[in-house]
This record gives sequence, C-alpha cells and structure tokens, in this order.
Amino acid sequence: MSIHPLIVTGPTATGKTRLAVNLARKYNGEIISADSRQVYKGLDLGTGKDLEEYGTPPDSIPAHLIDIVEPNQEFHLKKFLESAQAAIQDIMSRGKLPIIAGGTPLYVNALIRGYQLPGGEPDPELRKQLLEMDERQLLEKLHQIASPELIQRTDTTQKKRIARAIEIASSNEDDALNYPPLQNPLVIAPFFDRAEIHRRIELRLDERLQQGMIREVEMLHQHGVSWERLDWFGLEYRYIAKFLKNELELQEMRNQLLAKIRGFCKSQTIWFRKMEREGIDIHWIQDGDFNHAANLVKLWLNNKPLPKPTIRLADTHYGAKSKTISKQAVGRQSASQDRP
Repeated sequence: MSIHPLIVTGPTATGKTRLAVNLARKYNGEIISADSRQVYKGLDLGTGKDLEEYGTPPDSIPAHLIDIVEPNQEFHLKKFLESAQAAIQDIMSRGKLPIIAGGTPLYVNALIRGYQLPGGEPDPELRKQLLEMDERQLLEKLHQIASPELIQRTDTTQKKRIARAIEIASSNEDDALNYPPLQNPLVIAPFFDRAEIHRRIELRLDERLQQGMIREVEMLHQHGVSWERLDWFGLEYRYIAKFLKNELELQEMRNQLLAKIRGFCKSQTIWFRKMEREGIDIHWIQDGDFNHAANLVKLWLNNKPLPKPTIRLADTHYGAKSKTISKQAVGRQSASQDRP
C-alpha cells in the first residue's frame, strides 16, 4: 500500500470536512486545511471550521493549518504551499495518510499542479508604498524597470497587478519560487444538485447566525481588527460588518449575504470546471456518499485502477437544471460503489 495525499474539495456547504474526517478515521489519516481563511485565529463560524467534526481528545483527528496566524497577520499562497508541503511530509513520515480538505480552489489547484512564482514572495513594505501611488505613477515606474515581456503580460487595469509586476522586476531571478506538483493524488468532492446546494447554504447560514456569528465579528473588531480588514476576510465578515455599522438591517443583511454566498458557490464551480479541463480528474461523489468515497480511496491506496469519474462539471451544467447529470450517471456511480 502506497501513501500519497488525498484531496477532498468541492463547493461550499457540501460537507467536505465531515467526509474528510470520516475518511481519516477509516484510513489512519490527518487533515490539512486548504481554506484561505481557516488559518486565522478567531475566524471560526464565518469560515466554517466545524471543529466539532474532528472529535475530542484523545480520539480527535489531528488538523493542520487551522488557527496558525493572528487576524492582522498576512497569509498567502506561498505560505500555504510551504506549510502544506511540510505537513504532508510530516504526516507521511509517520506512516499516516495526508488528507487535504478545503474549498479554496486556488490553493487546491496550486498544490496539485505545482506552482511557479517569478520574482519571489510579495514584499509587504514595497507593496504598501506602491499602492499609495496613483496608476499613472505606477505605470511610469513599471515601464522604467520592467522588461517588455513582463509589461506585455501585466494586467495594467488593476493597481495590484501593476504593483506585483514592479515587485517582480525589482527582484533577482534567484528569488523565483518553484513548487513541484503532487505525485498521484486522488481528488474527490461531494456533489449535490443546485437546488440542494442552495438549501444547504441557507440552512448553514441561519444556523451560524443563531450560533453567534454576528458576535464573532463584533469581537474581532473590538480586539483591533479594522472594518477594512474584516471586509478583506470575505462575505460573512463583510456583510455582518455592514450590519454592525448600521448600513444594513438584520434581515436585509441576511438576505444579501445568502445571495452572495450562493454566487460564491457558482464561482467555485467555475474553478473546478477549469481544473477538469486542464486534466485533473475530480471524482464527484453523489450526495457525498461515504461508502462510495471510501471504496475509491481503498482502490487508490492499493494502486488498483480507478473508474473514470462519472460526473464531470466541465461537460455539464452544474445542478438541477442539467439533465446531463442523469439517473444513468448516478447509476454508474452506485455500481462503482460495489467494487472491492
């Protein structure tokens, strides 16, 4: 039996954490979060850490890359790749299965395919100075120091893109970062139709509001997290901050947030379609069925041939409106669950 990283991903509110934890219990695994916000301490309900899913000591499933930085600290793709690869090696060195679980497609895709970052990591001080300049000044500086090739591939309509190009042009070639792709990962993801996803999103949002998500945002602000920083943390923190600033009524905030989360879910599926088109096999698990997922993992761990994915977002419309994801496809999945 060989050990390689297992990846459990998919859109928001599909039960990724629960599926990953159950697989970790069955196959002696540990979880590595691939969520860009769960690294931050204090961002619990709004990021869906679902810490109760991991269980309680001494029987809890170990989780990595959760609660590792303060809210006012920076965490970006480079730090994720470094931390995730270190966690993978640590887990494998102890003969356990690393399970990357999360729905930040940028992180998941970069980890699977490998990632090259010309010019090294972002320079916070230089970036701050650059963003204080107007676009005309930035473009002048870019044309002064950058190569024609770098200028040509830079999106000059966005200040952050121009600033990043200047960082690259200001750095040494030796600063370039290169992260190799994962070897033989298995990628699985719970699949639900659009109507069910929307129902789950609404149910989860209302549960988290009842559990104290507004209080969570209020406490973060009281402990020094600025409104601007809360806006940067994403939808839940942005819209609850609007409510706390009396810019939205409670029901208005809830309804707008619900619509935005559903839109975010759609943007995630666009990423997963792109990953499929670029050659990554994602095994979509109808209704997040554990037995189907566990059978796939068993085949993969024993180096047995895997069935081809029976659902491909790249070939279908995502959700209930699509008749392409048919009973025939679901039947093929059910049959594959019977394989040893």
